[in-house]
Amino acid sequence: MWYNGLLDLPVWQLILVALALTHVTIVSVTLYLHRHSAHNSLDLNPVLSHFFRFWLWLTTSIVTKEWTAIHRKHHAMCETENDPHSPVVKGLKKVLTEGSELYAEAATPETLERYGQRTPQDWVERNVYTRHRTWGITLMAVIDLLLFGVNGIWIWAVQMMWSPVWAAGVINGIGHYFGYRNFECADNARNIVPWGILVGGEELHNNHHTYPNSSKLSRRWYEIDIGWGYIRLFQLFGLAKPKGYRPIAHRVPGKLAVDVETVQAIANNRFDIMRQYRKRVLEPVLRQQKQVVEKDIKPVYSRARKLLFRETSLIKPHDQKHLDSLLDNNAVLRQIYDKSQELQELWRRRGLKSNEKMQALVEWCREAEDSGIRYLEEFAAHLKSYALRPA
Repeated sequence: MWYNGLLDLPVWQLILVALALTHVTIVSVTLYLHRHSAHNSLDLNPVLSHFFRFWLWLTTSIVTKEWTAIHRKHHAMCETENDPHSPVVKGLKKVLTEGSELYAEAATPETLERYGQRTPQDWVERNVYTRHRTWGITLMAVIDLLLFGVNGIWIWAVQMMWSPVWAAGVINGIGHYFGYRNFECADNARNIVPWGILVGGEELHNNHHTYPNSSKLSRRWYEIDIGWGYIRLFQLFGLAKPKGYRPIAHRVPGKLAVDVETVQAIANNRFDIMRQYRKRVLEPVLRQQKQVVEKDIKPVYSRARKLLFRETSLIKPHDQKHLDSLLDNNAVLRQIYDKSQELQELWRRRGLKSNEKMQALVEWCREAEDSGIRYLEEFAAHLKSYALRPA
């Protein structure tokens, strides 16, 4: 006779229990390891923080310092040879199937020393969670067997594979390979789906790489970050304090002049600004030029649209040839494309003083207003209305 455990439940209830247990693990990863430890975008009450540490020890054997250091290095070296888990460099298959192994390989003393600062170093962390990392998952196996009997074997197996498959594999792999982009950040990060539920909101990977210090990962009205929902819930009980989730810049009705604050505001909100440039200038002008584009140049409209909006550092050489050909054959598209690059150059240039940046933006707006392109003229007025949001 098989031992049925202290909780003799039907199969459908056991499945729900397994999903609930793995969901706690995902919440622990996204709130504690990712938003709190790696990016410092979320303050957690010590009691809640330690619960997450303990749960991750039971279900993943993850060491906070190692995970934090590797993730910070990923952001610092994204899509380069030094990126610990870039599918662009290492290949999608390797990241999907060997995500945990890549983490283990990347946890070198040099990486931990450089990127592992400000992580827990108390007695429990040193002598239990780090020194005896495998004790936790062993204890979890015993607990599952006691509670669920023979069914505890597959429940434990699901718990052990959940984080490596979903977090290490899917987010680090698919999240840099397939999906949609709200913002043209300088790496290949993508939002897998707009509903961040299965992986706690981490599905919104492009949003995160664009604003890594924000505790809220959703950016569009239709996007769901379930991790943000938990943060708000914990905040009600004084257990969490989110940081960096409010836009730094806002628009002031009636503001018609460029000043130093305008420059600071659009620099701090630059990815949203360029997204608005795409919707307010590039897209309507391209629609006007659609027949010309499809007649004079291949690729046709849909591909031209993609290349015009793409972050320049991510355009492949053969696509760059298509883009150059498109712009050489259309003076209007060339003008609005060049203006978008000039605008981005304002915050890429290092060493310019605030007044120099302000004068450069004034000149950009003047040229846009004199361009004879209505959409550019209107966007110049749109830029002038920006200011810093009061603290």
